[in-house]
Amino acid sequence: MLQWDVISDADRVVLTDPRRLRSVRRIAGGPLPDDAFDRVAMLVRKLVDAPIGAVCLVGDDRQILSGQTGVPDPLASAREMPLTHSFSRHVVAAGAMLVVSDVRTDPRMRDNPAIEEIGVIAYAGAPITDPDGLIVGALCALDQEPRVWTPSEIALLSELAEVCSSEVCLRIARAAAEEARRAAESAHQQLELLADLTESLAATMDMDEAMRRLGDIVTSTLADWCVVAVADDPGGSALVSTVHRDPARAADMARLAELAVGARADLRSMLRAAHRTGRPVRTPGLQSRITDAEVAGITARAGFGTAMIVPIVSPVRRRPIGAVLLVNRPDRADFSAAEEWTAAEVGRRAGLAVENSRLYREQHHMAEVLQRSLLTELPSIPGIELHARYLPAQDGAAVGGDWYDAFAQPDGSFMVAVGDVSGHDIEAAATMGQLRNLVRGDAYGRDEEPGGLLTHLDRTLYGLHVPASATAVLARVRRSASGYKVSFANAGHPPPLLLQPDGSVQVWWVPPEPLLGLPPREPRTTARRWVPPGSTLILYTDGLVEDREQLLDDGINRLSEVLRTNAGCPADDLCTRLLAAAPRRSDDIALLLVHLT
Repeated sequence: MLQWDVISDADRVVLTDPRRLRSVRRIAGGPLPDDAFDRVAMLVRKLVDAPIGAVCLVGDDRQILSGQTGVPDPLASAREMPLTHSFSRHVVAAGAMLVVSDVRTDPRMRDNPAIEEIGVIAYAGAPITDPDGLIVGALCALDQEPRVWTPSEIALLSELAEVCSSEVCLRIARAAAEEARRAAESAHQQLELLADLTESLAATMDMDEAMRRLGDIVTSTLADWCVVAVADDPGGSALVSTVHRDPARAADMARLAELAVGARADLRSMLRAAHRTGRPVRTPGLQSRITDAEVAGITARAGFGTAMIVPIVSPVRRRPIGAVLLVNRPDRADFSAAEEWTAAEVGRRAGLAVENSRLYREQHHMAEVLQRSLLTELPSIPGIELHARYLPAQDGAAVGGDWYDAFAQPDGSFMVAVGDVSGHDIEAAATMGQLRNLVRGDAYGRDEEPGGLLTHLDRTLYGLHVPASATAVLARVRRSASGYKVSFANAGHPPPLLLQPDGSVQVWWVPPEPLLGLPPREPRTTARRWVPPGSTLILYTDGLVEDREQLLDDGINRLSEVLRTNAGCPADDLCTRLLAAAPRRSDDIALLLVHLT
């Protein structure tokens, strides 16, 4: 049973409000798990990057997890917990969003048993409200370490909480009466549309693809055809997408999109209508106001009956940044009030997708610039061809901890290296830049073999407290009378490969040695190979060969086969083919080819 002595009298009054509890019972009366709320929790985990996301309904003696992801068992299976374990009850009691970097320092939360049982440290919860504005629970993100929640994460959580509040309102309306039940059945379909839309838009950061998906979803039930326009810059240009429910109209819709961009007066008029009100606008007689003859012909063939212009609203700037024109055929009924509400939700969620896409493009551009600044510009060395490639992980930040390097030594030899710092994010890239510079500074001008250089690097990393954990191969290449002498040291890295002039491939396996960044122990060893002219040395990171479903040896054998099959290719083409043979890119890839002529 709930121990009321841990809850203040003032909080107890709020938690036991009969109207609020009635709403909670109506919402929580359905089956668990709840797919719609589970999807919202998954979106919180994905978009806010929090280990735990949950849709919490707060009763008078327990908290119900209507939606959750990342919550450990047995709470995840039970889908409920005592109120003593609830952080979200403080959102209900306070009547506002709560953002706490470390609950152990908050007097209201520091004694919560969930700190020990679940490991919750950081909490952010946004209110979920019923039709009367009463708070019935919270959409929350939880982390298992102290965390400073960013303004964009807080804004995103608030937006998704409003989505949950919308669903709460619909469910309560459906439960009120038979007439309300029939209305709610229609509303549920619209809610499914909105849930599908949110999930679909969250799955892509490409603006054009997001607009196409939006059009496909709204024309499935809400309208017969639509035009989506998003302002692309302050100068007035716009991105336009058009979709019709009838696939036979696809060519007409594609042409309409082209014409809409050119027909700036009509497009600006539509955007102005959305900007004026900030809410859906019914537009009787809109077709008669179209000035372009070809546009008018296409829209007539598409079927131009009732129409509604819906603003696409930015959750960041709180103003319209585009519009959706929804159109029904003449034989279809006018948009209902419920459909108008759904259309407004479509505009809000589309605005969130647009802002996410813009933010992603900006971050991606900055990440690319950062990565280019960190990676080495390959030197020009007589008789040596150097080719390098870098590919970020597909699910990362377009930067990572993989690197390659090459530089000439004063004694006429030259050094090549490839390494991999753990992680594929901004922190890994920063550590990589620091580590690469230490490798260069440690090796340049010294005639020690690579094993000795990496041994000294271990001491440097340890002594300077550089937080690096990395694998690496460092090699020195010297010319000899009949070819090249290559000496190398391997710190826990995949083995170098050598493509010989006759097309055969050597895998330079050596006994494994520890990663860089660990406390120095025994001196590292140096391996030596003689290499004939015309050979190509291949250094790479594990993203090129590792696959969760295969052994490392299988990946190296696959890479060797690509080398044998394409032995006669120019080195730049060979890089392309090696990258094309890589498994699913869950990790960064750095690749360095050294052709010894």
